[in-house]
Amino acid sequence: MTWYEHILAALHAVTDQVSHGGRLKSSRYFVWQEEDRGDYMADGRHAEKVWTGSTDLYSKTELDPWAAQYEAALDADDCIAWECTGVDYDPDTGFWHWEWTWEAVGDG
Repeated sequence: MTWYEHILAALHAVTDQVSHGGRLKSSRYFVWQEEDRGDYMADGRHAEKVWTGSTDLYSKTELDPWAAQYEAALDADDCIAWECTGVDYDPDTGFWHWEWTWEAVGDG
């Protein structure tokens, strides 16, 4: 699998309301984006690529169960390391916002 197939599989284990880098016209959706790539060398040869990125969940549902479902899907994939970096509420839009950062290995 490619690194992005790992990320998409974790997201699609929860929902198809997923966007790569842009907002959806919905009251509940995920947005993911890659941010950087690390190339790791061993014995003078390229050994591994690791992509870093983030996923955001925007929801009008307080304590949205999609957050826990997404974390469970990330935990189930041995090619993804992750952490939840924050949760906040925007009273102007009514959206709750969760953010996770991740690192994913794989070809691609």
